[in-house]
Amino acid sequence: MIFLFIFTCNWTIESKFKIVEDRIDKAEIFSKRVKAGKRTYFFDIKPTRSGDYYVTLTESKKKVTEDGFTYEKHKLFLYKEDVKKFTEALEETLSHLKNELMPDYDFDAVYDKDLIEDKNF
Repeated sequence: MIFLFIFTCNWTIESKFKIVEDRIDKAEIFSKRVKAGKRTYFFDIKPTRSGDYYVTLTESKKKVTEDGFTYEKHKLFLYKEDVKKFTEALEETLSHLKNELMPDYDFDAVYDKDLIEDKNF
């Protein structure tokens, strides 16, 4: 019976270390926040357990509820093997928007650097 108790305690201690390791693994290496009206976008670089990195793109929108408010979040995970394809597709899409669909719109006029915050760790 004592052996079982010790085994149970060891499992509990190991599980607590696992929780701490998981929190460390999810730590941000780099973060950029962009405020855009009612939305905020986060561009974060986080480490993987294997020592690589991935990017999360998060859209956060404040929603009013009966109890106050909550944040509605949508996340996109971008892994290293997809960076080149993703970047090319994003650049092509933005180029089409700016040059074909909205050539007269001044995208630089609405740019406000104060709405972008860097957080380098």
